[in-house]
Amino acid sequence: MIPKDPFILLSFVNTKLRDEYDSLAEFCGDLDADQWEIMEILSTLGRHYDPKRNQFIETP
Repeated sequence: MIPKDPFILLSFVNTKLRDEYDSLAEFCGDLDADQWEIMEILSTLGRHYDPKRNQFIETP
């Protein structure tokens, strides 16, 4: 189950991306999650997905 709290979601997603998945698309496909919803929620924290780092990082 994917956390609803944005701060917990950020930690959860970044940990999964670091440890288990090569991309956000792979993560979302495996967990049947909505990639755009995750990106929208994490944008409220000033984060965006960086595919080169395969992490959500601070938006400049």
